[in-house]
Amino acid sequence: MRVEPIGDKVVIKRLEADEKTQGGIVLPDAAQDVPQQGRVLSVGDGRTLSDGQRVPHQVSEGDRVVFSSYAGTEVIVDDSKVLIMSEDDILAVLN
Repeated sequence: MRVEPIGDKVVIKRLEADEKTQGGIVLPDAAQDVPQQGRVLSVGDGRTLSDGQRVPHQVSEGDRVVFSSYAGTEVIVDDSKVLIMSEDDILAVLN
């Protein structure tokens, strides 16, 4: 199932957490940091200005992005967790 966000919202798939340290130590789930990076799966129509015009998104599908720790709302779609957040919650696009 494809999730189609509305307006200035974007759907992001969070990247997987590192299961090992650089030294090779395996981390239990409780010790793993929640990644603040993800891939944009889909974008809405864009933000609506006060005069009714639409501003297109600065991110596009497939972009790898960085977002704040508590950004967005996590939902489960087809047994997969995704984040739905406003484009304003995205801090940067990684190239």
